[in-house]
Amino acid sequence: MEATRPVEIGSNKMFGGYNKRYKHFSPTLGCSMNFTVYFPPSPASPSHKFPVLYWLSGLTCNDENFITKSGAQRTAASEGIALIAPDTSPRGLNVEGEADSWDFGVGAGFYLNAKQEKWKNWQMYDYVVKELPSLLAENFEQLDISKASIFGHSMGGHGALTIYLKNLFKYKSVSAFAPIVNPINCPWGQKAFSNYLGDNKADWEEYDATCLLEKYHDVSATILIDQGSDDKFLKDGQLLPENFQAACKKHNVPVLVRSQPGYDHSYYFIASFVEEHIIHHSQALKL
Repeated sequence: MEATRPVEIGSNKMFGGYNKRYKHFSPTLGCSMNFTVYFPPSPASPSHKFPVLYWLSGLTCNDENFITKSGAQRTAASEGIALIAPDTSPRGLNVEGEADSWDFGVGAGFYLNAKQEKWKNWQMYDYVVKELPSLLAENFEQLDISKASIFGHSMGGHGALTIYLKNLFKYKSVSAFAPIVNPINCPWGQKAFSNYLGDNKADWEEYDATCLLEKYHDVSATILIDQGSDDKFLKDGQLLPENFQAACKKHNVPVLVRSQPGYDHSYYFIASFVEEHIIHHSQALKL
């Protein structure tokens, strides 16, 4: 069995810091996993530790998409924040049907803990919330895991919001780009949840940000959401930001949903506003 300790498999200097890619064996998922960390330029004081900002990517992505396409490192470097980008699902398990469609299985873990036996390795919620932070704390003394925030895109925006709401004590802030905020009511979510979780709709609601606001609404930091007005998946009814906005209003949860005219669902959209998101998190992390 591979070592659970992370092994560096790539390194590139960027804006004075380094993107470093690691491989490790995940006991939670039962397979080898990759993740990438952007370490800002080293501070003057060797005892200084960087707060961390987790990024959760969307359908079909892995740990590299955000790192190579977003340009987020420029602001992370100036703000002194480490970016953590995990993969989006287990890989290499060769479960029958895992690669049959782009919106389920490999690249589509939905940041939940699957209940169906066939998909028992799909435990991305525990990987992101428990295993990865422990791994980082044990192996990277320059990171301050106690100061953490989380954001993501599409399926990853869904993951960021649900993880934040269920773990308000762990994360200082949350934001999302075009998140799937009400998956029990959209085709992507219904496909994933029925396969991963089974037919019990109460299990589905545990991974639906709009539903979770019924139970977890003691939110102090403003939730920031950007949504492109020309997003194909908005028009197809996959994202449903109005449902989440209504639930926030009902429970007096502070939220800022910004409709960005002309933008689509791509990384061009993310790159255009990622600086504002990182500053949003930086303010919360430095309180």
